[in-house]
Amino acid sequence: MQPDPGPPAGVSRFTASVDLPVSIEQAFAYHERPGCLNRLIPPWESVRLEHSDNSLQPGSRVVLKTSIAGVPVRWHARHTVYEPPHLFADIQDSGPFAYWHHRHRFESLGEPSSEDQTQSRLTDDVQYQLPGGVLGKKFGSGFANSKLQSMFAYRHRVTRDDLTLMAKYPTKPLCIAVSGATGLVGSSLCDLFRLLGHRVMSITRGSPKQPDGSNATASEDSQDTIAAWSDDAEFSKFNQVDVVVHLAGKPIAGERWTESAKQEMRDSRVIKTRELCQRLAKLDTPPDTLICASATGFYGDRGDEILNETSAHGDDFLASVGEQWEDACTSAQDAGIRVVNTRFGIVLSPQGGALQKMLLPAKWMGGKLGSGDQYWSWIGLDDVLGGIVHAIHTTELSGPVNFVSPTPIKNRDFASTLGRVIGRPALFPAPAIAMRLALGEMADALLLASTRVVPDRLLSTGYQFRFTSLDELLRYNLGKAKLS
Repeated sequence: MQPDPGPPAGVSRFTASVDLPVSIEQAFAYHERPGCLNRLIPPWESVRLEHSDNSLQPGSRVVLKTSIAGVPVRWHARHTVYEPPHLFADIQDSGPFAYWHHRHRFESLGEPSSEDQTQSRLTDDVQYQLPGGVLGKKFGSGFANSKLQSMFAYRHRVTRDDLTLMAKYPTKPLCIAVSGATGLVGSSLCDLFRLLGHRVMSITRGSPKQPDGSNATASEDSQDTIAAWSDDAEFSKFNQVDVVVHLAGKPIAGERWTESAKQEMRDSRVIKTRELCQRLAKLDTPPDTLICASATGFYGDRGDEILNETSAHGDDFLASVGEQWEDACTSAQDAGIRVVNTRFGIVLSPQGGALQKMLLPAKWMGGKLGSGDQYWSWIGLDDVLGGIVHAIHTTELSGPVNFVSPTPIKNRDFASTLGRVIGRPALFPAPAIAMRLALGEMADALLLASTRVVPDRLLSTGYQFRFTSLDELLRYNLGKAKLS
């Protein structure tokens, strides 16, 4: 094992702490589970986990791929200290710093009182040295400190909020099968499930096989799979599953909406969901719960009307697909499986989806779309994940549930908020006629339609949103938040 050479002279030091609502044993276990490092990588950074030994034991290694000024850089780190549940540490063997040593310390704060649920504290203690010697420290220390502030503000909030979720929904480990496990929502959801101590199985459409290397380091290398549309022997694996989360479907914003593309979008949702539910209903021991994706497109273009789960469906293509998609779950519901149809709004994360597509135009001072008066019902990715955990553990929830923040916003205000967060004025509107020429029917359905949806059923069953302010969410997601 390569020894730790110790810090060189003139190192800088950065420390930050966060109080947690769980014991040090639970906090330490969260950091040991597969998926933790991936969960804690800030979403605005161009960092990818290339390799992990999935261990904190001394000698275990992690390789991250990033870029600096467009130049690819690999960061090789090695764990050096492992003293559960109080401490683990890692050191950079090679990478962007001249020296990097990170100690993760956990301390108990005693039993929580009725007013204060704090039980433990995590302190990140980083000693580092920038490349370039004296000049590197002189000209780069402010930048480095700002980056560390943003990174640990993000990491500490994710850790605290995830462990708050764990404390609120204590449960035995479940077996959870997820379709769409490599997508924006699915990949993050699988990581969170593992961090909460559950077993995850990936539902695939092909023949039985392990996931390929493209996602091997992002999740668990040995992740179980179920080829759900394969033979009966393969499908029988669902007999050991407690919860199915069905997210798969052809992306609706991936290409222009030709008639054949629209048929594929419909079939990938309606037909595949119906087939899955019909087969789940015939199992000897079917899952207790099915969480099936849906969308707020169910409501269509409704202007300023406030829409909740009891509102009628719309009359356009997306509304028709949404209605049929939810109806496709009937056989599972009739078999006694609790079905929750998650009507997702605009899911916001810089790692994909709408926000990722909006960032470049916003940097070029792009503004409102069309009139800008249309309502956008948005939700942060972390609240999608938290809402799904809530739905799994809230047995009185069934049927349609709106997955949106309680604060829908007009598009013109969305554009100005995003511009303010990234430091660019939202000056240049995109005329509706130009968007229709470029995107066709998709422009009206996805960008110009007004859908003012509220999450009545999440709120009435006690879900606590991580983000109800768009400004706060964007700062958190784009590296603009700092430690308090």
